[in-house]
Amino acid sequence: MRGTQQPSSPEGCLVVAIRVPVRIVVLVLVVPVRMVWDALVVVWRFLNDTVFRPVGRALLWVGRALFVWPFVGLWRYLLVPLGRGLAWLGNVLVVVPLGWAYRYLLTPVGHALAWAGRGLWACLEWVYARVLTPIGQACVWVLRGIGAGLAALGVGVYAVVAWLVRYLLVVPALWIYQWVLTPIGHAFIWVVRGIGLALYWVTRVLFVLPALGLWRWVLVPIGHAFMWVVRGIGLALYWVTRVLFVLPALGLWRWVLVPVGRVLAVIGREIWDALGHAWRVAGRISLAVGRFLGNLFRWIFVEPVRWVYRTVLTPVGHVVRDAVLRPCAEAARSVGRATRQALASARESARQARADFRRIMFGEPRKREAVARREPPGAETRTLGSSTTALTKD
Repeated sequence: MRGTQQPSSPEGCLVVAIRVPVRIVVLVLVVPVRMVWDALVVVWRFLNDTVFRPVGRALLWVGRALFVWPFVGLWRYLLVPLGRGLAWLGNVLVVVPLGWAYRYLLTPVGHALAWAGRGLWACLEWVYARVLTPIGQACVWVLRGIGAGLAALGVGVYAVVAWLVRYLLVVPALWIYQWVLTPIGHAFIWVVRGIGLALYWVTRVLFVLPALGLWRWVLVPIGHAFMWVVRGIGLALYWVTRVLFVLPALGLWRWVLVPVGRVLAVIGREIWDALGHAWRVAGRISLAVGRFLGNLFRWIFVEPVRWVYRTVLTPVGHVVRDAVLRPCAEAARSVGRATRQALASARESARQARADFRRIMFGEPRKREAVARREPPGAETRTLGSSTTALTKD
């Protein structure tokens, strides 16, 4: 808010020494720019009000007249009646005949087909119930007898085959598995376990223990020594990089770039504030100059023209209106009335001449005979001097 003032930070002498010359220079540079800008704004507003808006409205009206109104007229007076006519023709030529054909042709045919289908279905049901069902039941009874005989024969054959398979295949195979294959498998497993244990101890003695000793007593010390060497080289490179690059860069940043950046920031901020201040001051100056030029233009051109219009042209115009224009207008109106009367009398004379010519050529027109009205005449409107009652009738 404008009422609440922000606490201002203390400013140094550098800021005060830079502010005044910068604001003076910027004001000298900005005033012509602001005056040109204000002049361009005034010219743009004048052109917008007097040229661009009327031209835009005219172009809009021309666009409507050339594009919108023809399409609207085409839609309203051609396409809509044409569509309604086509809809009416489609209704008359397609919908009504199809409805008639469905109602008076397809519906009776469908009912007849449905009735024939019902009769055919009743016949098929009778054939199924009276012919096919007894035949099927007889076939089922015969097949059941055949199936029972075949089942008894199959049970006997199955028993004989099962006994033969049991005592010719299953019992010998079980004896071979129990007394031959099982001992051989146990012996094979024992031999494989012995070979595996021997290979394990041979591999452990010949390969694992030497490799473990090599890793523990040779490679690990060499790795520790290599790590110490790499760590020393890295520490040396770190201090070399820090002394040769980091500390100079830090000093350059801290003692050169930061002060220069602060000075440039102060200068930039002051230039920006000076531009804003100069733009506002230039606006006041431009407003004062514009008002002075406007008043000068009014007193040099507008006021003399207004004085000439009021004191010279207006009385002359009144004199010309009263002495010349009004008598001319009255004369023109009288001439117009006389012309209209002459044209009316000429039209009446021509009408009478045409009537006389028809009477001479074709005779008098036949008069219509009066015919009695079939309906009784309506009652007259009641007035103060008339009455509808029987006692007050005349």
